[in-house]
Amino acid sequence: MSMFVADPEVNGLEVVDIRTDAAFAARKVHDRDIVTQMQGMQRLAHAFVESPETILQELVNAAVVLCGADSAGISLEKDGRTDEDFYHWVATAGAYSGFLDASLPRYPSACGICLDRGRPQLFRVNKKFFDIMGIEAPPVTDGILLPWQVGETRGTIFVMAHGREEAFDSADAQIMQTLADFAAMAVRHIRQQRELMTQATAAAAASMANELAHQINNPLQGLTNVLYLAAEGESGSDSRQLAREASEDLHRLSLLVKKLLALPAGSARVN
Repeated sequence: MSMFVADPEVNGLEVVDIRTDAAFAARKVHDRDIVTQMQGMQRLAHAFVESPETILQELVNAAVVLCGADSAGISLEKDGRTDEDFYHWVATAGAYSGFLDASLPRYPSACGICLDRGRPQLFRVNKKFFDIMGIEAPPVTDGILLPWQVGETRGTIFVMAHGREEAFDSADAQIMQTLADFAAMAVRHIRQQRELMTQATAAAAASMANELAHQINNPLQGLTNVLYLAAEGESGSDSRQLAREASEDLHRLSLLVKKLLALPAGSARVN
């Protein structure tokens, strides 16, 4: 564990554990457009089934939409990393889209603190940090940062606001936890496919993709039905009822993610 400490005056970073921050817990939960949320989750689930190679980008696109963020990103620790070249931004969206494929040092880093703590973090980044990095970028006035891990590979997923000071709330933190789980599963799934293809077992790779599609189909169908009813105005339910129905399907997807992540490396079957 590093001894690095975030200090807005010294390195331009403020990183606070969400679970112990009373001010964050007290934030008012924002109103949400259930149809927009369902559309975002539908695109995400379809990407898992139809184009897994795009899933990391779809994750950050979904994070922007679902949380009303100005930017989002996914970072991972690089293979053969050094302190000067430690984190790789493998997906970005929103105002920070231009930082796709950026490499960042180990220190100073909000990602490092998040991974050391192993829990969701609230973070802010001011001009001091960007001066140290030698780059120009909008400050982060509010952000949520979550860790994920697959085997020895660790990374983070994050959403950011660049002007609003209380842009996110506890519901956004829950959404981001689901997306962090998806990020971990996506990285694992992509690596398994690459390993299988390297071993010239294309049939096994296709079988794994079909298995994943089959397992995701039921909760995806539920999401699609809720979305259709909401779009057509035929649900006969208020937005809270729609949210409850959607939440149940998202929970099922989350359980599936956790089940797949618990499989031994190289396994593709879920009983």
